[in-house]
This record gives sequence, C-alpha cells and structure tokens, in this order.
Amino acid sequence: MKIFNHLDLPELPKLSRKNIDGKRMYCTDSGDRFPSITTVLSCRGKKGLYEWRQRVGSEQADKISKKASTRGTKIHKICEDYINNEPLPELTLVEQETWNTFRPVVERIDNIHHVEPFMFSKHLGIAGQCDCIAEFDGKLSIIDFKTSRRVKTHKQISSYFAQCAAYAIMYEELTGIPINRTVILMSVDDEQPSIFIEKRDNYVDYLLESKRMFEAGEID
Repeated sequence: MKIFNHLDLPELPKLSRKNIDGKRMYCTDSGDRFPSITTVLSCRGKKGLYEWRQRVGSEQADKISKKASTRGTKIHKICEDYINNEPLPELTLVEQETWNTFRPVVERIDNIHHVEPFMFSKHLGIAGQCDCIAEFDGKLSIIDFKTSRRVKTHKQISSYFAQCAAYAIMYEELTGIPINRTVILMSVDDEQPSIFIEKRDNYVDYLLESKRMFEAGEID
C-alpha cells in the first residue's frame, strides 16, 4: 500500500451547500451564494440525455442511472480514503476487481495539496468541490475521478474538462497558485482505466459559454 505525502497548506474556506429552487448552491460565511459548477454544466448534453431515455425507456434509464451513481459514489469513496492513507471500505468482489485495475493509476498521484476541498470564484460566480489537487506524474494538477460504463473519447468529456478548468480558476483566485493542468482519471467497466490530460485554458471558453447558457436557461 502506497503512503501518500500531504503538504501542510492553509485550509480553504468552508462553504455550506443548499438546494435552492432545484439548484445546488454554495453559500459563504459572508452570505454570497454561487451555483455549483455541476449545476451550471448540467445545461450541456440535456438533449442527448432525453433522446437516450426515450430510446431505452424511463424504467431502464432510471435503473442504469442509479447503478452508475452508486458505482461512482463508491469509487470516489475508495479513492478518497486511499489517498488520505485511510483503510478502505468493505468491497464486493466486483468492486475489488475494479479497484485492483484502477489503483495503479491513482498511485501516480502524490504531494497532495487538498482532497475534496470546497472552492469558489467571485470572478466566475461559481463554486464547487474538487476531488483532488495534487501532483500527477510529478506535475501539479486538478484531478477528478470519474466512472463510466463504456470507454469515452476525448471529445465526449468536454464538460469534465470545463469542470476542472473552473476548479483551477477557483484555486488560483483563492490561493494565488496557478494550475494549468487538468487530469481526468476514469474507471471503465470491464476495461482498463482511461487517463485524460488537458490544459486548463483550452476549456475556459467552453466554461464561460456554459455559464452564459445556464443563466439564459438554454440547453445543449
């Protein structure tokens, strides 16, 4: 079992999380309210999601979505505990097999700045909770853990990169530490994990357009 190094850095601000008018919002101690980055990005891909639900049927879609959500939550918990040098939760045989495949990828993380930090940006008017800020293969990165039933292409995860770009901007605004590298580590059912690496600045325009669409009530 790898022992991860955690840097002794100042804590980031605490935020409370609320659902307001069906939207996830983050609130600061000073009373500011910001929509979550996932809520903002939810305007993307809605048409495709609707078409998929129509194609497979609502009951089957709900079953698949629930299973995917449960799997994603469990993988996030395993990764969080592991990089925090804590004992792992009890795993089923399938979960253990998945983790055995994903663990070597996670072990490329080290010199951790923060795990699951809440962050916000007054400049963007967005907040959120990042999975991990640490070095990946020796380079400081915004790191996000994802799960998927199928192998995805780079073009299919633009929203993931925009999400990480938002976290990078939030972190620099709060700490003065710039991060221009975003990393998506994706566990894929019955496949080897996928690793996607991008530059933050390549997805700022996508992020800003998503914020505009969200505020205008548009969907993609």
